[in-house]
Amino acid sequence: MNDEPPAQAEQKQPAKWGLVVVALVALVGTSVAYLGIKKAQPRTGIQKGDAAPTFKLSRYGGGTVSLEDLRGKVILLNFWATWCVPCAVEMPALTQLAREYESKGIVFLAANQDERESAQEQVGLFVAQIAPNLGRSVVFADERTTINYGVEELPTTFFIGRDGRILESYVGYASESLVRQKIESALGN
Repeated sequence: MNDEPPAQAEQKQPAKWGLVVVALVALVGTSVAYLGIKKAQPRTGIQKGDAAPTFKLSRYGGGTVSLEDLRGKVILLNFWATWCVPCAVEMPALTQLAREYESKGIVFLAANQDERESAQEQVGLFVAQIAPNLGRSVVFADERTTINYGVEELPTTFFIGRDGRILESYVGYASESLVRQKIESALGN
C-alpha cells in the first residue's frame, strides 16, 4: 500500500515522463550508432519472384488480415518489434509513406514480433508515444509466418506485388528516401 500523501505521488508522474524522454534520447543515439553499422541489405531465403508465403494474422485493433484479402494490392510487410532500435527509428517514416501511397494501392502491414504475452500492451505504448498513426497497420506475426518468411533479424521488410509474388526484400534500417524509391518501383512508377 502506498503511504505517500497524494501530492507526493502526483509529483512522481513528471519524473516518469522525464525518464521516457531520456530513454527516447538514448534510443535515438543508440540507433544512430547502429545505423552507421547496419543499413538495409538484400536478404537471403525467399527470392524475388517467389510466391509470398500465405498468412492470416491478427490485427492490433481486432480482426484478421490474410495475404488473400490483399490480392491486387502492393503490400509493404515489415517485421519489427517495439524493443528494436532501428525499427523504432524507421517506423514513423514507414507509416507516413504508407499513408501517402495508400490511394495508389499500397497496404502497410507492421508485423510485430514482441513476446505474445506483452505484445498488445507494448504496441499500445509504442503507438501512443512514438507512432500515433501506426495502430491501424499493426498485425501480430505468428511463429509460422516468421519462419515461412525466413525472418532472422529485425527489421526485415518485404514488398509483395499485386499478384502475390515477392518483388523485393531487405534486412535492416532503410531511410525514407530508399523506402520511397522501393515503393515507387513496386507500384511500377
